[in-house]
Amino acid sequence: MRVIIQRVLSASVTIDSEVVAEIDNGFLVLLGITHDDNSSDIDFLVNKVANLRVFEDEDEKMNLSLLDVEGSALVVSQFTLYGDCRKGRRPSFVDAARPEIAEPLYNNFVEELKKLGVRDVQTGQFGADMKVGLVNDGPVTILIDSPK
Repeated sequence: MRVIIQRVLSASVTIDSEVVAEIDNGFLVLLGITHDDNSSDIDFLVNKVANLRVFEDEDEKMNLSLLDVEGSALVVSQFTLYGDCRKGRRPSFVDAARPEIAEPLYNNFVEELKKLGVRDVQTGQFGADMKVGLVNDGPVTILIDSPK
């Protein structure tokens, strides 16, 4: 399982010209799922996302977590995080989990983030063609893979 976390001032998802999700201060979380991911991968990454200290404290040091700042999360499924571009000019997505495997894990990830105490968790629509807008704060962008 792989996430790209972007610290944002705002982020939104639009589908067919309709805004379906939007947040203010928090994280845009792009979530990629591969074939052998399971609940332990979810537990690891949910804890990292909620507790990663990348928000500034009163001394302007990155020392506060999403939970500390009571920030929001917008979670977007993104199979292209498992695109392999080492050969040729077209990425291979064979490492990305099929929808029947990925969607339940994606939904579980979202629910576990809520259970951990993230105050507002919004989502895109799994499998949809989405337009994602964001104002990256910093910019701060972090890539995290679950351990294998």
